[in-house]
Amino acid sequence: MAKNSSFGSKVFKSFLIIFLLVAAVAGYYAYKTIFKSNVYLDGKKSKIVYIRTGSTYEDMIAELYEQNTIVDHASFEWLAGRMDLKNNFKPGRYRILANMSNREFINLLKYGKQEKVKLTLLPSDRTSGQLIEKISNKLEIEKDELEEFFDDETMINDRTGLNEETVRTLFIPGTYELEWTTHFDEFLALMQAEYKKVWTEERKAKAKKLNLSQSEVSILASVVQCESGIGSEQTKIAGVYLNRIKKEMPLQADPTLIYALGDFTIQRVRNGDKDINSPYNTYRYRGLPPGPICLPYIKTIDAVLAYTKHNYIFFCAKPDLSGYSDFSATYEQHQKFAAAYQKEMDRRGIKR
Repeated sequence: MAKNSSFGSKVFKSFLIIFLLVAAVAGYYAYKTIFKSNVYLDGKKSKIVYIRTGSTYEDMIAELYEQNTIVDHASFEWLAGRMDLKNNFKPGRYRILANMSNREFINLLKYGKQEKVKLTLLPSDRTSGQLIEKISNKLEIEKDELEEFFDDETMINDRTGLNEETVRTLFIPGTYELEWTTHFDEFLALMQAEYKKVWTEERKAKAKKLNLSQSEVSILASVVQCESGIGSEQTKIAGVYLNRIKKEMPLQADPTLIYALGDFTIQRVRNGDKDINSPYNTYRYRGLPPGPICLPYIKTIDAVLAYTKHNYIFFCAKPDLSGYSDFSATYEQHQKFAAAYQKEMDRRGIKR
């Protein structure tokens, strides 16, 4: 009996050892499949992966493999099957980190933990074309969809109450954090919400006192923005242009000529430029241009609404090019300031 008991004990120990070995192997495979790093970033700390809206599971897998993002395809797909990724993945812009495991990667895709993008709108975004380029480069929104909107006056009016030129006043400079998959309707709703935040009842009342619409204030602010970024100068310049409007004088704003010419590298306007036949040529046409010539900052809109009251109807950049201007109430005085400025531009060799 003692021998049989000893034999049984040995068999049990053998089975236990085999079981533990199998468990260890299974545990290691489970660790490798679930927790061990399974991404290849070529030495980088992180990498951005895009999963487009409308992609199938097969499309997504093919994209990941094509970019060599996944090291062990079999373990990734096995766990993806167990976690039902095929029926649950979300499109988006995802940041993959070095040493990320299958489970961590799959959870990103499954729960849509995408990294937001920063869209920064600036005064230098002057035209609809520039806005289309910037938005489509940052978000998944296609250029065609943006072009269709900006070119369709009826659609613009139905959705915003603006027209093909004034619609640019809807876009307020600033940095917006958005999901890459933001749809155009969502993006437009955000821009409209930001616009409404700017146009408080107080600002609307100030615009009404100036006998200007919200769009007209933004258009004038865009001209002032292009003239100077200095707050104290902006309020005085706004006063000059409002004086001209009251006297039914043309604005004669050089930045509007530059906009009409479409060459934003121009530093010096020439007399020949004033002949261009464009509604943005404020030497030829009285009143405000039909749309903004840049995206003015909120503080510049406020500078127009709080303009400085004075009797100046001319101003010219100071010869030191400091950003400040010389203001005058007579053409004779203005000519003297302009001559000094032109002489300095010649001395510096600035011809265009």
